[in-house]
Amino acid sequence: MYTSFYAAARGVMAQQQRLDITANNLANISNYGYKTQSASFSDLMYYNLNNKNGQDTDMKAGTGVRIGQVNTDFTPSPYTETGGIYDYAIENQGFFRMINPTSGEITYTRNGHFSLSQQGNQFYLVNDAGNRVSDQNGNPITVTNGRLSGEIGVYTFNVKDGMLSVGNNEFAPTENNGEAVLVQDAKVVAHALEVSGVNMAEEMTKVIESQRAYSYALKMVQTSDEIVTTVNSLRQ
Repeated sequence: MYTSFYAAARGVMAQQQRLDITANNLANISNYGYKTQSASFSDLMYYNLNNKNGQDTDMKAGTGVRIGQVNTDFTPSPYTETGGIYDYAIENQGFFRMINPTSGEITYTRNGHFSLSQQGNQFYLVNDAGNRVSDQNGNPITVTNGRLSGEIGVYTFNVKDGMLSVGNNEFAPTENNGEAVLVQDAKVVAHALEVSGVNMAEEMTKVIESQRAYSYALKMVQTSDEIVTTVNSLRQ
């Protein structure tokens, strides 16, 4: 009797999560190098319906849905010239490799908006989070008199699905992604940045779809609650 109530409640929560993901995409529509995220739904457990004698039948009923995975679309977007001294855009596939100067953690990003950070007598090429840009040998790039100590490295993975978003448009690889591979002959465009990958029309369509599904699921919750209340009142 309560199955419909819980299935509808899970649907409400799933659509709310999808709305949150879409809202985050829209909030980053002006952020350079941002990659659109989308929700993938997966079914929860199914069970067999019983006949009047209590025996299993071939008819199945579901128990709702949940967000199974949040996917990121790493398709390259166009770049725009900014004139920034340390702005860079990757023309095709790949990522900039970033090194956290404190923890040594390695992350990857498409956002090439860099600047200089001084430590002692050295100036490092860093992103907005202070992480250092790697060269093609995996070493942090230093800048002396406006010249980089090495060419900016562009790295990629054979499998990009499942990379973890760690904020600031940076991603951390998982075991499934394997080892990063240096992209040979990668083209890095100076004084330019890759625009956000968010498509306003597509995201607004998702908002409308989620709002409608949310309202339908919420109505189902209310209806299921009314049915349970009616049944309980008849039992008294």
